[in-house]
Amino acid sequence: MTVRIGITGPTGCGKSTAAGWLRDLGAVVVDADQVARAVVEPGEPALEAVFAAFGDEVRAADGHLDRAALGRIVFADPAGLTRLESIVHPAVRPRIRAAMAEADAASAPAVVIEAIKLFEGGLADECDESWLFECSSAEQWARLVARGVPQAAAAARIAAQGAMVDRLRPRASRVIDTSGSIEGARARVTAAYEAALAAQRADGQRRA
Repeated sequence: MTVRIGITGPTGCGKSTAAGWLRDLGAVVVDADQVARAVVEPGEPALEAVFAAFGDEVRAADGHLDRAALGRIVFADPAGLTRLESIVHPAVRPRIRAAMAEADAASAPAVVIEAIKLFEGGLADECDESWLFECSSAEQWARLVARGVPQAAAAARIAAQGAMVDRLRPRASRVIDTSGSIEGARARVTAAYEAALAAQRADGQRRA
C-alpha cells in the first residue's frame, strides 16, 4: 500500500528540495501550493467565493485573481487570512485525496504532500506520517538571501515563522534538520523515507 507522507516547515528549511529528493526515490509528489493556485483559476467555484468575500479589489481586469492585491489584504488582516483559508482549504483537500488515490492505484511506494499549512489545512489527517523540516536560522537566512530575497525581508520572514517549529514539533512524526552539508541533509531524508516504507510494510504484515 502506498505510504502517505506530509512534509512542512518554515520557508528556506528545505522542504521543496527534499520533495525533489523523494521524487527521485520513487515517490509521487503533490505540491499543495500549486493545487491551491489551481482552485482559484477562472471558472472555479472557489474563485467566485473569494471575489464574494473580498470584493472587486482582488479581481484583475482579465477575470483572474489579483494575487498581489489579495496578499496585501490578508497579510495585514489575520481575520481575512482565516476567511481566505476557509474558502481555499476545503477546495484543495478533495484534489489532494484524488492524487493520493491515483498514486495508490498506480502502486507508487509513496505519495508526498508538500504543504506549508499541512496541519492547519487538515492535510496531516490524510497522511500516515507528517515530517517537519527545520534548519538553523543562520542557514535559513542565507538560503533566502541566495534566492534573491532582500536581507531585511528574509529576516522578517524568519521572525514571522519563528514559532512554527516549536508549535508543530509535538505533532510531527519525524523532525528532519537540513542544516549542514547538502549530502548530509539528503542522507537524513533518504533514511527517513526508507524508515517510513519499512514501517508501512511492517504494519501491512501485522494486518495480514
